[in-house]
Amino acid sequence: MSRPSDYDDGTGAGGSLRAESPELGLKGWGRWFWRQLTSMRVALILLLLLAVAAIPGSLVPQRSADPNGVVQYQQDHPTLFKVLDAFPIQAFDVYSSVWFSAIYLLLFISLIGCVLPRLAHHWKAWRGTPPKTPARLNRMAGFSEVRVSNPDASPEERAEFGERAVEVAAGMLKKQGYRVETQEVTRRGVTEVSVSAERGYLRETGNLLFHVAMLGVLISVGVGAALTFNGQKVLIEGETMVNQLIDYDTVNSGQAFDTGSLEPFSLRLNSLDVSYMTPEDGNIDALGQVKDYIADMTLISADGKSEEEHTIRVNHPLRVHGSPIYLISNGYAPLITIKNAEGEVVYRESMPFIPQDTNMTSLGVVKVPFGISTEDGEATQLGLRGFFYPTQAELDTGAFTSNYPDLENPVLTLDVFTGNLGIDGAVPQSVYVLDTSDMEQLTGRAVDKKSLSLTPGETVDLPNGMGTISFEKAPRYAAFDVMQNPAQIWILIFALAGLGGLMWSLFVPRRRMWVKALQDEDGVVLQYAGLARGDDPALDRAVEELRERHREQL
Repeated sequence: MSRPSDYDDGTGAGGSLRAESPELGLKGWGRWFWRQLTSMRVALILLLLLAVAAIPGSLVPQRSADPNGVVQYQQDHPTLFKVLDAFPIQAFDVYSSVWFSAIYLLLFISLIGCVLPRLAHHWKAWRGTPPKTPARLNRMAGFSEVRVSNPDASPEERAEFGERAVEVAAGMLKKQGYRVETQEVTRRGVTEVSVSAERGYLRETGNLLFHVAMLGVLISVGVGAALTFNGQKVLIEGETMVNQLIDYDTVNSGQAFDTGSLEPFSLRLNSLDVSYMTPEDGNIDALGQVKDYIADMTLISADGKSEEEHTIRVNHPLRVHGSPIYLISNGYAPLITIKNAEGEVVYRESMPFIPQDTNMTSLGVVKVPFGISTEDGEATQLGLRGFFYPTQAELDTGAFTSNYPDLENPVLTLDVFTGNLGIDGAVPQSVYVLDTSDMEQLTGRAVDKKSLSLTPGETVDLPNGMGTISFEKAPRYAAFDVMQNPAQIWILIFALAGLGGLMWSLFVPRRRMWVKALQDEDGVVLQYAGLARGDDPALDRAVEELRERHREQL
């Protein structure tokens, strides 16, 4: 037999034929990219990338949350800082960086592209009818037959019995929540009457609810990030704060936040009560550990005419105009008075000291920018750095420490520095850090001179005749965090909806059931079968129960 002239037997003798696809073009490539982006596989990859991309934000300080930490990181690692801060790395602005925003937006678009077509398809399927009964039910799960013999019955009587059996089965399935449709098909001259039933569309509904809720969470987080406000304020007992931007110590807000949206009110810290574990509590090992913090507050209206007493505890914030106010930290703020050589008061303030351990050994600084003169009459700036010990104890090395967090034996020790505080430059400084690079140390171990040591009510002289310093008392302070995020309630709603949709989709089985009536020479054959979408170990039992209950009804 002769072969075609262009036949190729693998040797290339007949010429090589190569199938060539047409050029996709810009529109084709765009359609291909959109299909890839809106696939569930890419959505899962983007979700994983978003989680991985958030890790650098926890490894290095972020400008939005810890600007002082970023400045400190720059001082400690100047070369590495330039690399990490350069575009497009933006390691100190991870959550607003170009690459993080790109992943976030791509995930957002991908979810929309995944969910919307599925919503449309689910809506059509929901309004549709159950599928046609298969020709061969014996291939389905739980298949079984019941023969009803009656050789004396006429074909019309058999047909009537089959129709009634199918109607009874349809009624039973409908009561169980199935969508049912009775069907009649003639195959090879034989009339088959059957009922096709389907349920479990709520499974897909729950699945779609989960994905829509995820989309809602992403939108809410994005809107919340743009409109959020976080203000931190340190209040010493007796002080009052005003809910205005200028009165906060630190502020973090979104780009679209409107400062005029802050509700006017005032809040005064009357007292901060701290209760500690005592021997009466029965746990000696926990002696001195904190049991509870209770901040006694007074809420003052904008016009100052009404006052309300409230308490704030850890994890029990005060909510004012929808803004929760949290108690986040506390400590001691020694009240210090400094007088110059002429006896004039140049400084009198309670300065918060930062706790360094559970026994409230606290570190703090005091800065006096003017009013102090040296022995030769030259004006100088004064800096003090030291520790406050609520219950002072001495170690074997001679160093001081605190062995209990309450005020049992309070002692304040200070090292004195004179020179340039560096506060006149363009670079802002933290009030809790003393820059001694341009200062001379007058007391302390570094210069082999004893540090100033004071107890409440005590006054000592400053070195070189610069004046006196008095330690009056040690009131407590508390740091509060005022939050405002109009989208947080929606984040909670969508998160709960997503959780409910996920549980819904896991516990609702998707099933199809069929009951078919066939006529034969002796009577009617009733066939039963089912089909599950996914794993459904109870399907065979459900078919068997349907068969038995159907026989009882008949």
